[in-house]
Amino acid sequence: MFPAAPTPRRALPPAQRAAGTDRTGPTAQPSGAPEGAAAPAPKSGGRNPFFDNAKYLAIVLVAMGHAWEPLTDGSRAAEAFYMTVYTFHMPAFIIISGYFSRSFDMRKDRLQRLVTGVAVPYILFETAYAFFKRWADDDPGHPISLLDPWFLTWFLVALFIWRLTTPLWQIVRWPIPLAVAIAVLASVSPDIGDDLDLQRVLQFLPFFVLGLALRPEHFKLVQRRAVRIASLPIFAAALVMAYWAAPRMSSAWFYHRDSAQELGTTWWIGAVMTLALFGCSIVMVACFFAWVPTRQTWFTVLGAGTLYGYLLHGFLAKGSRFWGWFDDYAWLHTPLGEIAVTLIAGGIVTALCTPPVRRVFRFAMEPTMAWAFRKDPADTARARVSA
Repeated sequence: MFPAAPTPRRALPPAQRAAGTDRTGPTAQPSGAPEGAAAPAPKSGGRNPFFDNAKYLAIVLVAMGHAWEPLTDGSRAAEAFYMTVYTFHMPAFIIISGYFSRSFDMRKDRLQRLVTGVAVPYILFETAYAFFKRWADDDPGHPISLLDPWFLTWFLVALFIWRLTTPLWQIVRWPIPLAVAIAVLASVSPDIGDDLDLQRVLQFLPFFVLGLALRPEHFKLVQRRAVRIASLPIFAAALVMAYWAAPRMSSAWFYHRDSAQELGTTWWIGAVMTLALFGCSIVMVACFFAWVPTRQTWFTVLGAGTLYGYLLHGFLAKGSRFWGWFDDYAWLHTPLGEIAVTLIAGGIVTALCTPPVRRVFRFAMEPTMAWAFRKDPADTARARVSA
């Protein structure tokens, strides 16, 4: 038999560039949507203003929370605001990080970005914080240890581990219940220890896995008018509940840094608290997202610099304690002083997210480090062909 005549070829659709995954959470937003999923209404060169707005507002709340911490001992109102904000600001960051990690795999370029965008900043800032504590706190014996994250750097360790495990969460049948079960088990396991701040890595894990499971339509749901209106009484109820709980409950529960036994209670209370706080955090994050602007605003551009604000403001946050600012100026503990501290913290972290600051510190936060990686043979072959 003769071969059949070849059918005319149809023109192939133009190749679509695979969306890369940049750093998220207090870090930069990904350069594009995860593969196989449409990002919700991307604007301004592929970036979605909603996520940049959410990250900026969350980093402002992080800085304000750190500024309120020294005021909580003498002010029940400050403690109530502190507890309320700590319920949702880091969970919101982590959920966004998970959402933009959905396309992560072990591809070479993504592993490189994980190293340069997460691991390298961790090493540099963990070392810088150690030297800063030696100098500012007059503690020359403070160790430099990459196994024991100090202050803010725990998030980078956690993000590195979470992102490496992303392929696993995408193949298990019930990822969120499994992650919650791991968090509960961690909260009742005092022998985990402090290495790599694994308590936080495991107890915050459900928020990252939840982000992996979310889709654009889920964010649209919380942006509805009805949700926005309902969030107001929910926030008010949360503040009232926090005001009641302030003298009765340790705010250390919101750090997810310790086991129940280390917090001086029984294992079953730790399990109940982990589940309860997870539920409360999800509700509060939804309320927070409901009020995040979806349009371009004056602070949208600052959302791409939240890693800078996150890591750099830590020097002032800790320095203010080391140098006794809150002890030397008693007026800071008055209502007007608390308002001033709040505004100053918001202004400082805003300045640290601006493009000029990013240009100065890009070498530490977004290094290219092409010299550290072997070239892909396919890239070399393409370069020869083009030459």
